[in-house]
Amino acid sequence: MISYAQKTADEESAAATPAAEEHIAPAPRVSVQAFCETVETAAAVQAAAEDRRLGKAHIKIQMGGMAAAIEAYRSAPTPNVIVLETEPRGDILAGLDQLATVCDAGTRVVVIGKVNDVTLYRELVRRGVSDYVIAPVATIDVVRSICGLFSAPEAKAVGRIIAVVGAKGGVGASTIAHNVAWAIARDLALDSVVADLDLAFGTAGLDYNQDPPQGIADAVFSPDRVDTAFIDRLLSKCTDHLSLLAAPATLDRVYDFGSEAFDSIFDTLRSTMPCIVLDVPHQWSGWTKRALIGADDILIVAAPDLANLRNTKNMYDLIKASRPNDRAPLYCLNQVGVPKRPEISASEFAKAIETPPIVTIPFDPQMFGSAANNGQMIAEIAANHRTTELFLQIAQRLTGRGETKKPRGSFLGPFLEKLRSK
Repeated sequence: MISYAQKTADEESAAATPAAEEHIAPAPRVSVQAFCETVETAAAVQAAAEDRRLGKAHIKIQMGGMAAAIEAYRSAPTPNVIVLETEPRGDILAGLDQLATVCDAGTRVVVIGKVNDVTLYRELVRRGVSDYVIAPVATIDVVRSICGLFSAPEAKAVGRIIAVVGAKGGVGASTIAHNVAWAIARDLALDSVVADLDLAFGTAGLDYNQDPPQGIADAVFSPDRVDTAFIDRLLSKCTDHLSLLAAPATLDRVYDFGSEAFDSIFDTLRSTMPCIVLDVPHQWSGWTKRALIGADDILIVAAPDLANLRNTKNMYDLIKASRPNDRAPLYCLNQVGVPKRPEISASEFAKAIETPPIVTIPFDPQMFGSAANNGQMIAEIAANHRTTELFLQIAQRLTGRGETKKPRGSFLGPFLEKLRSK
């Protein structure tokens, strides 16, 4: 009998989670063949093949259902995954028994059917079927099912990639990325890493007061050496929960990359870190576009002027269209309230982009300048400042996590302490 992975309770609970909010780990490089009975299911599988999380998978679609699958594999090797749509009138179990005689060991099978019956599901599991999805299926159902086959059932969802990019140069996107990562690590107690992708001019090392001898350049220029141990050696520890993959910030070489140059680095970080914050430079190239579209969540940082509004609108629309099964990108306004500068209001941004900014960060050159020159985060020099709270709000929205509750001090605390000592 074919050896398939059993569908777990974790996967069933994930099915109840809104598609835009759940975290689905990308599938590896696998071959998938779908045999559909209806054009609607074929369309859903075709749309899933274009989803970023199945970007590495090779997906082929045929019509004919179970009968076509049995006939196809009489003389051809089976792929890593077979997706089978079945008709209620057909004998699903008998068909699976026939399929087992022509399938290679290790092939996983996902069955799509219209019969919602626990007895049938148990029989399918007993025969080694990996997943049973009730028709009609949506695109995200197909993505979730295939990707779920390659996620360890006992493991928590790890490797959420958050990309932060500026709508225009000089809007403070790197500063926000670094402070948000600090909030994720310190206030949400989530192990995180900041990857500074601006190899020539990156400021993450300065902002965290770090000067590591190695960093992300060592990985991107040695792709054949990239593995967990190699990446761990390149990380610089900033706090107990925060690490840095620093940029060299030198001009002794030219940093021209292919679109897939960072793929192995991101894949390795996903497998070891619960949260990866990408500080994406303001440029438009194959690899920056790929990094943004491949991220789980995206934050666009904009200043309140016309060029930023145009660029934010263009980036927002492109990213949203490229990721139809993901949550829409988020954006925030930074450097708001510069004296005597005409500005475009948050309501005008919301009207143009059709969604409001998640936060509006006021212009405060004294505080931000002091933090930058001292190699500190805003939370380190102004723990109770409103801006520190804004960074925490962004961290919560991007990670989907609430704030770690801290014991609140009482104004009667010192007085009660004196009474206890007496």
